[in-house]
Amino acid sequence: MANGANGASNQTIKHHARVQSGEGHLDIYGYSLTLPRTILFYIFSFCTLGIFRLIIHWKEEWYIKVRATKCNLDQANILFIVDENRTTTHRLVKDVTRGSDGNPLILPNGLGSYREVSHIRYFTFRKMLYAWFEKEAKFIPPSDFDSSVPVKTLIDRIDDKHGITTAQVLQRRLTYGRNLIEVQLKPIVVLLFKEAISPFYIFQLFSVCLWYWDEYIYYASIIVIISVGSITLDVYQTRKQEKKLRSMVHSSGEITVLRDKGECTIVDSSELVPGDVIVIPEHGFVMQCDAILLTGTVIVNESMLTGESVPVTKVNASGLDDDNKTGNVKLDFDRHAKHVLFCGTQVLQTRNYGRGLVRAIVIRTAFSTTKGQLVRSIMYPKPIDFEFNRDLLKFVGFLSIMASFGFAYTLGMMFHYGAAWKKLVIRSLDIITCVVPPALPAAMSVGIINANGRLRKKDIYCISPSTINTCGAVNVVCFDKTGTLTEDGLDFYAARPVFPRSGTRDCSFGLDTGEMRPEDFPKGAELIKASAVCQSLTRIEGELHGDPLDLILFNKTNWTLDEGLDGEIKEEKGEGSSSSSAAEDSQQEIQSDQDQMSLVKPPEKHREYFGGDEFPVLRQFTFSSALQRMSVISGSTKKEESEEEKIVLYVKGSPEIVHSLCDPKTVPVDFQRIVNSYTQRGYRLIAVARRDLDLTRSEAMKIPRQEIEYDLEMLGLIIMENRVKPVTKIVIQHLNSARIRTVMVTGDNLLTAMSVAAECSIIRPDRKAYLLEHIADLKDEKGRTFLIVKEATRIDHDKFIPHKDISTDEIEKLLTPDYQFCVAGSTFAIVAKEYPELLDDLMTVCDVFARMAPEQKQMLVNHLQTLDYTVAMCGDGANDCAALKAAHAGISLSDAEASIAAPFTSKVADIRCVPNVIREGRAALVTSFGVFKYMANYSIAQFSTVMLVYFHLNAVPDLQFLYIDLFLATFIAMFFGNTGPAEYLSRDPPPTKLLSLSSMVSVVGQMLIFGLTQMYIYSWTATQPWFFMNIIQEGYGKADLLSHQGTTTFCVSLFQYIILAFLYSKGAPYRKSILSNPWLCFAILITTSVSTMVILSPPKLIIDLLEFDPIPYFSVRLYIMFTALACCAVAYLFNTFVVEYLIIVKLEKWRKLQKLRNPKSTIPKWERIMLRIATNTSWISEEANIENRSLDQKTKSWRKKSHFRGDR
Repeated sequence: MANGANGASNQTIKHHARVQSGEGHLDIYGYSLTLPRTILFYIFSFCTLGIFRLIIHWKEEWYIKVRATKCNLDQANILFIVDENRTTTHRLVKDVTRGSDGNPLILPNGLGSYREVSHIRYFTFRKMLYAWFEKEAKFIPPSDFDSSVPVKTLIDRIDDKHGITTAQVLQRRLTYGRNLIEVQLKPIVVLLFKEAISPFYIFQLFSVCLWYWDEYIYYASIIVIISVGSITLDVYQTRKQEKKLRSMVHSSGEITVLRDKGECTIVDSSELVPGDVIVIPEHGFVMQCDAILLTGTVIVNESMLTGESVPVTKVNASGLDDDNKTGNVKLDFDRHAKHVLFCGTQVLQTRNYGRGLVRAIVIRTAFSTTKGQLVRSIMYPKPIDFEFNRDLLKFVGFLSIMASFGFAYTLGMMFHYGAAWKKLVIRSLDIITCVVPPALPAAMSVGIINANGRLRKKDIYCISPSTINTCGAVNVVCFDKTGTLTEDGLDFYAARPVFPRSGTRDCSFGLDTGEMRPEDFPKGAELIKASAVCQSLTRIEGELHGDPLDLILFNKTNWTLDEGLDGEIKEEKGEGSSSSSAAEDSQQEIQSDQDQMSLVKPPEKHREYFGGDEFPVLRQFTFSSALQRMSVISGSTKKEESEEEKIVLYVKGSPEIVHSLCDPKTVPVDFQRIVNSYTQRGYRLIAVARRDLDLTRSEAMKIPRQEIEYDLEMLGLIIMENRVKPVTKIVIQHLNSARIRTVMVTGDNLLTAMSVAAECSIIRPDRKAYLLEHIADLKDEKGRTFLIVKEATRIDHDKFIPHKDISTDEIEKLLTPDYQFCVAGSTFAIVAKEYPELLDDLMTVCDVFARMAPEQKQMLVNHLQTLDYTVAMCGDGANDCAALKAAHAGISLSDAEASIAAPFTSKVADIRCVPNVIREGRAALVTSFGVFKYMANYSIAQFSTVMLVYFHLNAVPDLQFLYIDLFLATFIAMFFGNTGPAEYLSRDPPPTKLLSLSSMVSVVGQMLIFGLTQMYIYSWTATQPWFFMNIIQEGYGKADLLSHQGTTTFCVSLFQYIILAFLYSKGAPYRKSILSNPWLCFAILITTSVSTMVILSPPKLIIDLLEFDPIPYFSVRLYIMFTALACCAVAYLFNTFVVEYLIIVKLEKWRKLQKLRNPKSTIPKWERIMLRIATNTSWISEEANIENRSLDQKTKSWRKKSHFRGDR
């Protein structure tokens, strides 16, 4: 191994390897720098005055090919890296031999320990260090090895009472680096240089040098000012973002660690290394690393990472391997989040038995932590793979081709007239500078800047403004349910107790009751007791905090909660032992999932119903999304020493899970019917059960949960009401009417989710709705799980509402399904694993996803993107971080001004922000299209003017260029983005292709109209009796600037630029009327007035400044004015009738329809799927094992059908 004397690699070392990097991957290619190539590289760079070096700076692949040759990764000294977004870069491989202290280097071996190596080969990429591991034959972040070790092994390798030694700390620091999440501010000089060497500014530098050489001093100076201002503004914005991010993420402090035989040492958090055992303070501490909790309980606020401000209880990892007796459970930061203290979270409270230290082991530091990965995702955002940006480059390429023709034409003309070489070169190159207008970058950003400002006024904050344009293309929005579509909190609706068997009478449900009165419940009122005991609440500064559901339910019982029973518990646990330190150590070894010892007390007047004054909560198994339940072990207070303590297990969770854990004899026969009756009305149900445990208190503290969570006694149901927010239905209907697909993604029960989805119109009343479920223990001959399709609603075909536009109706009919599917997370996982051929189809027609884990939400968003959807995700941030980050547009509902969980954060906690973001996105996108077409046509019109003037070896005067470029183009373009979005979302989405037929016809059509008009006035001027032809002269002089033809062509062109502003500022259907933009109206009015004066009655000052060859007669000037206005009228009619009506309304919709009918056409993947399955469900019966069941709406009972037919 390159790292030391290790055995031979188990894998063949190759030129290429793929490495996981956070949520993505890197493709790494090995190269070796060679001396001859390096020498030639520097010679070429020097001889070309740096141009060669600049070109290969823009193209990373060329840099590698010029300087290096291919080799295997173990021999590489430079790497070519391609990330999952196809972004390329290169990194040098570095080599470190030993630390300055002489200690040997170490690397993790994947077994929870380390091996010494003679040296380490590594590179850094986006703040992460990647070391070479020969056994794996690839570069891997060392922290990945620590995360892949079984948790039991990881903990066993650490002496959690003594920690690691100082020598080990120094060794690990060389491998992992310092524990710092720093956003380093790049030097201003570096930012300026990187901005200045972009292709656009290099082109501007070329243009300015040419203009100064041509003595176009005014124009060149203005462009320099604009360019310097633009660069300065970009650098200022970059620095501002860096400072803002640094202030958001910067955090450091002192922390107590156990090192060198258990000594408590206070160190700076930057000194932490993986393997350090840290002591968690009681409160007011911000975690500076990711750590596994070893002892005690910690209550944290994770709002910095998730946006959810509800306190979260973290429990120690002693029971992590309960579900795996082999002890080989590997740490999963999502599945085992309740055991992990994440970097950036705030410690609110800690607790431990015997008042011992709350300890945790550092597992990840710096940028490998969860917070570090989030910061990296902001520092290195996913490039927006948006067709508009690609088309933009293509169109610039088209303009460049035009410029090359102009260059050749001018060169030929100048040569034909025998112009001096200097004039020949300058005029030929000058034509190229007309193609790319200098104000293009600034003009292209006005829509985004203004949209961002309007969003801020609506309390919607964006940390990634470039995402705004993408929002204009959104065609599917995924919503979390609780806290997003529905109110944040739940309201207690009723409790429905189960009355146990009595004689010959089976157990049965009682009536639901809206009050928790013991006299209304069976003897012992166990359902009330369970509701009070089975919770994860805690007191922080005297106030109860915890899960909102627990809080509401506990308050409803009127019980009280006291904490701080360490002394009493310890005395009970330590029976038969002295209070020696050995007994204390033994006591501290008895750990639990939560170590929270608290007392719950019933109201004094009701204590006789519950058989006790107070009940200690001995142990908690906190709620798990995977298990869909939580449980507690409760004790009792003994009235006499000889009395045996009664230990009881209480469980609450989803009805289906708790039902499966209960003794069937304790479950009413109509349990499922009662559950369905509530869930179909949108209520959220919690089933509650109990079991007496024949255990001592000490035994109860150690036993794994799977050994006690069975044969439970069903106590009843708690019915919670989760009200839909008032604005939800209005917003969903608004999105539906705009043909934007709405999808619910929730962790709640499937039937509850369907009820809420139907209430807010995600499930449409005019479509069939099917539930896709599975039979877990029934397999086919291929070993696949059987799927079940259940019809949930019926469709009334008479309720279809016809649309006015026939062609639109045909397209909509082809792309709108007659049905919708609903699926739970467990079935979704089975389809993804066992029926991958069904997944694309299901994702296209399934609009309700229930019981979805956070990673499944992310998978859903990612898969929708593979179907060519542009996806927005809206959630409250609690379990949606991964999905919010994965979406094209993530919108987090949070009261924080900015969150690193999503590009958008709305301080108004409802979904009205979604149409606002989409409307602003559409307005910004259409504005960008309009600005670009405006700048393109302005550039082409100016190009046409220059070409005509050059025909007789004249030139456009400097100040005429200034008038056009600054007073007309830039002044008008500044206010393009001030037009706000339309009040309502249009049914037709905005174009996302810049090179669409309508855009190209518009640009080319206006180019022809303007060009022909200029040619006409140019030719007409030459026929007039007052026309005077300047004598062509060699070199420079006033004669080759003054020209009647140049003056008339310039005057006509003025109104061409103005009409372009009017045409491309059109309002409906994506923006408000141009009249709502007073600044743009003012700019058009001012430029029109001044231009009219310049044509009809120019003062002597204007004539001198613009270097006119004066037009002698007013009638002639009036005719020129008439020609200009006629050109504007033709341009308006062409854009309105040909482009907007014939092309957009008729032809493009007809072409779209033809594409949909042609199976070989290029259309989005989801459209192709929809064409196949929109009107029938045979796709699922053909591919899967279907047992169809239908829900009878009258009897609410299930009946089996003989076969499955989804066709209408």
